[in-house]
Amino acid sequence: MSPKEQKSMSEIHPTAVVGEKAEIGEGCFIGPYSIIGDDVRLGKNVRIDSHGVIDGDTVIGEDTVVFPFVSIGLASQDLKYKGEPASTVIGKRNKIREFVTIHRGTEGGGGVTVVGDDNLIMAQAHVAHDCRVGNETILANAATLAGHVEIGDRASIGAHSGVHQFCRIGIEAFVGGYSVVVKDAMPYAIIQGNHAKCYGLNKVGMNRRDYPKQTIKVLNHAFHLLLTSKLNTTQALERIEEEIKDVPEVDELVNFIKDSGRGVVK
Repeated sequence: MSPKEQKSMSEIHPTAVVGEKAEIGEGCFIGPYSIIGDDVRLGKNVRIDSHGVIDGDTVIGEDTVVFPFVSIGLASQDLKYKGEPASTVIGKRNKIREFVTIHRGTEGGGGVTVVGDDNLIMAQAHVAHDCRVGNETILANAATLAGHVEIGDRASIGAHSGVHQFCRIGIEAFVGGYSVVVKDAMPYAIIQGNHAKCYGLNKVGMNRRDYPKQTIKVLNHAFHLLLTSKLNTTQALERIEEEIKDVPEVDELVNFIKDSGRGVVK
């Protein structure tokens, strides 16, 4: 199907500006005064509400809803960015709320900013260049990701929190509101404060997601060794590996810490 035929099967408001080469999937809605660039590709049933700006080499997956005054795929704010080819990839079924900004990648960061599937990105949040956001995450109002940040699946970033460039937030981690995260946030952890500290296992989140009680118990023991014993991190990891075997979630925690380049929040 040609781009022209695809566009004819979508609802495009007469005040919207859609590039001639843009690929618009079947069943899309493009609202008043929105601007869709030539290199944009929208999957089926994508909804772009009024005053949205989607530009650059940008892909948005099917059933994603983009609320008013969002901009996606614009040039990075990184001063090293000189207009080199870079892209933005947004997955399926995301809800991207008002005034969110998501910038394209840069050559120095791999050239692509990625947001996975089924995420909720609340109003005024910012996803900077070369970030990689997993699936089923929540970025609350005005949460801010600096460049090159990685967010694991099902992590939650509280309102008005900032994550320093090159930091990682592990899977199922919960970062409380108004936090400043300058090191890697461990998987399954509760992180809070400025600068953020770790307050143990995210038991509430794990119970809500129906993790087995035994898994929660051994993870809680692992966090005890890391945070409240008198062991340093290396010693704590050794004890964890000695005492807890064949638990994938614990392996995830241990490997995350070992792979950390910035150190982890403790």
